[in-house]
Amino acid sequence: MWWVDDGTFTLVAGAPCEEPLIRFGPNGVESTTPERLVAPVPDVDGYYVECGPLPSGPRNVEVVGRLLARLLGAERDTLRVAEELAARYEEIDLLYTISEILGRTIRLEEAAEVIVREVSSVVGARRASIFVHDERPAVLRPVAGWGIDVGEFGPIPVSHPTSIASRAFRECRAIAGRSTEFDTSARPPRLQRYRGTAFLSVPIVYPDSSGRPRPVGVINLTDRLGADAFSTGHRKMVEAIAHQIGAAIENARLVAIERHQQRVRRELELAHDLQLRLLPGPDVLGDPERISARCEPGELVGGDLYQFVPLPGDQCGVMLGDVSGRGFPAALIMALVLSAAGIQAAAAESPEVALERLLASVQSELSTTEMFLTLFYGVVDRKARVIRFANAGHPHAFLINGRGAVRLKSTAPPLGLANEQPIPGDRVSFEGDDNVLLLFSDGIADAHTGNGDVFGEDRVVQLVRSKLHRPAREIVNAVFAAVAEYSQPAADDQTLLVLKV
Repeated sequence: MWWVDDGTFTLVAGAPCEEPLIRFGPNGVESTTPERLVAPVPDVDGYYVECGPLPSGPRNVEVVGRLLARLLGAERDTLRVAEELAARYEEIDLLYTISEILGRTIRLEEAAEVIVREVSSVVGARRASIFVHDERPAVLRPVAGWGIDVGEFGPIPVSHPTSIASRAFRECRAIAGRSTEFDTSARPPRLQRYRGTAFLSVPIVYPDSSGRPRPVGVINLTDRLGADAFSTGHRKMVEAIAHQIGAAIENARLVAIERHQQRVRRELELAHDLQLRLLPGPDVLGDPERISARCEPGELVGGDLYQFVPLPGDQCGVMLGDVSGRGFPAALIMALVLSAAGIQAAAAESPEVALERLLASVQSELSTTEMFLTLFYGVVDRKARVIRFANAGHPHAFLINGRGAVRLKSTAPPLGLANEQPIPGDRVSFEGDDNVLLLFSDGIADAHTGNGDVFGEDRVVQLVRSKLHRPAREIVNAVFAAVAEYSQPAADDQTLLVLKV
């Protein structure tokens, strides 16, 4: 049997000879002697069989040729399968390696460095990089590279018109090619050469809540060794790897979110504790049996506040306010008002002057944040048996005794709303020993059940009237217990102050 390649005759099997036994003739490959027969091996290009002068020579050549065709075909298929198995083994080993890498407790950047190196080795790419999507600025940020320094790269806008990586990300599909891409931003458009002849950009995807693939990054491979093109097999393998990386990126993102949320929760808890510490204790007025207050923010921080103000003689001041809104904005205004309230109230000659000065000190912040607050400030003079007060739009202020309840009405709009005129003051007298100054915020009165029934201020007033002889703290706790039993968890700040005058 002979193998013919470009006119060169190579003996594959059989006895060696001094002269070639076949030649190129007008009818193709022929024997050098008439009594010998030469025929091509069926379906095996370049191979021929030559038989000597045996009976039924042509028949022998045909039979031997078919036999050799089957043998050579089987060998060829075996070699091809072996090559494919070797390639698949390499890919499977790579996938296993990457799974092992991503399963370790290391940072995504460290895993990405190993991944680009391993992938480049298997597909024969001289350069590789991984970019991760940063949602807020809508850019692709480099996290790892092989054969290139990604530190030299800046973020690539997702909307970049000529970036192949951006296009692969936007279209959520692999893009492969050789040599060039058009730079459409140039006039006229010009060819923009990729770094290396061949390129392959594959989106890194992870399914969203509906199960549809959502791009979270891109893996780029360029400049292959050997045949400078990425095959369909390369693309499929890199896509499989990209899915694994996508899960790792998503896990890293969720871990980062969880850590951020934990940090925020911890900061909120600290803010909650700090805010409650800003509120004074009843011992400020020297008689905790007569005065008590309690504040329960609807969120971790809130906008309700109260203040006790020691004053000369047989007097004391109490203040309760409710900042519009919730959460941190309200809490910041609350802290600002609370810090200024004690100073202004202690130095003012009357409640109305105290509120005017307080408004002047926080007016710009209220205007900037477009917020306002209702605020009641009363000065109890036990010797004169009178309460002098100024009420900036706070609805829940009462003087309660055994004969009933007197509402201490507003004398001015809430602070931050149309406070161009001086704030008027008012006064109310009291007699006997069973008098209680009661102040509370909307969160107490507006507490409601699941069907919408509200607790209401009448219930608060009646409950306090039924406990006039009890210590102030017991009255406060009884109101909060009744509200909690009646209503759903508080959605608004709840604050209540009781002063037995």
